[in-house]
Amino acid sequence: MILLELVKHEWQKGIRSSGFYKNVAVSIFLGVFSLYMGGLLFFMGFSLNKILEEVPGGTPMELFNGAMLYLLLTGLLLRFMMQQLGTVNLNSYQVLPVNRSLLINFLLLKPLVSLANYVLLLVVIPFAIRSMAAYYTGGVALRFVVAFELMVWCNSLLASFLKRRFGSGLLSFILVLVAFGAIFLLEYLHVFSLFAISRALFGFIVMNPIGLLIPLGAVVVAFLLNKWFFAQNFYPEKFNSKLQNSRTATADLSFLDRFGVIGELISVQIKLMLRHKRTRTLLFLSAFFLLYGLMFYTNEHYGDGMIFFCSMFMTGILMFIYGQWSISWDSAHFDSILTKNIPARTYILSNYYLMLAFNVICFILTTPYFLFGTKIIYMHLTAFLFNTGCNIIFLLFFATFNNKRVDLSRSSAMNYQGTTYKSFLIVLPIMFFPILWVNVLSWLTSLSVAMWSLAAMGLVGLIFRKPLLNLCVKQFNSRKYIIAQGFREVE
Repeated sequence: MILLELVKHEWQKGIRSSGFYKNVAVSIFLGVFSLYMGGLLFFMGFSLNKILEEVPGGTPMELFNGAMLYLLLTGLLLRFMMQQLGTVNLNSYQVLPVNRSLLINFLLLKPLVSLANYVLLLVVIPFAIRSMAAYYTGGVALRFVVAFELMVWCNSLLASFLKRRFGSGLLSFILVLVAFGAIFLLEYLHVFSLFAISRALFGFIVMNPIGLLIPLGAVVVAFLLNKWFFAQNFYPEKFNSKLQNSRTATADLSFLDRFGVIGELISVQIKLMLRHKRTRTLLFLSAFFLLYGLMFYTNEHYGDGMIFFCSMFMTGILMFIYGQWSISWDSAHFDSILTKNIPARTYILSNYYLMLAFNVICFILTTPYFLFGTKIIYMHLTAFLFNTGCNIIFLLFFATFNNKRVDLSRSSAMNYQGTTYKSFLIVLPIMFFPILWVNVLSWLTSLSVAMWSLAAMGLVGLIFRKPLLNLCVKQFNSRKYIIAQGFREVE
């Protein structure tokens, strides 16, 4: 059967990849972490019934049904940003007697077997058993689970269509955010109630046997939209024709040329980040990390150490994302950098000033949190100084130990290619040292002493940045050939 042959080919392509047998430590870590998260979700499913019983406004089933559209819209947004598009080598199969419709169906249905589409069943099934099978019937619980999974499939297919039709560039991302923001704004202004619509819709689906036709119809519509798209863009030359006369996705950065070679290198790095999906997705996600303060600053249960960590994380998120990969992202053309007339100090300085600019941008974007009080203002200022004076130097120095090649041409989301245990070791001290420092000094003395001491560390780092950068340059020179050798190993 041809379909089984296609599945076999995909399996062989995966296990024959050299990367399948590498990064064992990362795979083990992610496996253990996945089991841990799966266990948490499972116990959450059993506890969700009691949690919702304490929420006024309806039964647990009604409350869950009311939240369903929120979950689906949030999931659609995350999938639009992070979901990998299914691929198949069309050129290899077009010369064989393989039906075009079969190839398209295989390409569309392949993502539906991903475990990511079924992980929430660890919450939904226990909740359905405790909240519906116990109070209604087993049929109601079964319809609830099936309807939920069908809507997950619809989300997956719809996200694939939106990404293929509108792309995943910056403009598309902004338009999607505006659309979702408009929906929630209309609800906030009481133009309509998404909660009431969701509760009525999914209440009908769950309580009536014919209700399953609604999510099933949504899946069929999403599938047909994808089929229509491929009917119009099956051949690669037609699909890419719209790119022939298009301008580059990056803005004109010629103003950076006035800063000499350092400015040119910064311009190249920015263009690299904006032109590759993997780096671009990380930049988009950083916008969501800037909202962490809404979770930490509004909760009185968090200690000073965790609140400062949140401040440091938000004011330096772009620095953290770029810093540990500042050299690895150049792996494809690192040999070219070594052969050019680019001194090591110039290369290090370009990364330094780029991370410094990232810190300034993040600090400005987080200034609305100053409305939370004087304490938050002091923490943000301290975090900015500590990030600028200490963490940039730390990242520049230890980034030289990451000599794993990173392929930016690969998929954009859930991609751990190029990630090793060194990547985690670089981040862990930055994460835990400030928390420990603030908690210990706050306990021994006061929060003000902890803040002033961290700010002083940052100021010392800024004052002595030249000798510290010289140390980073020396470290880079001592390891640049080891780095180059590691970057030449292609998975």
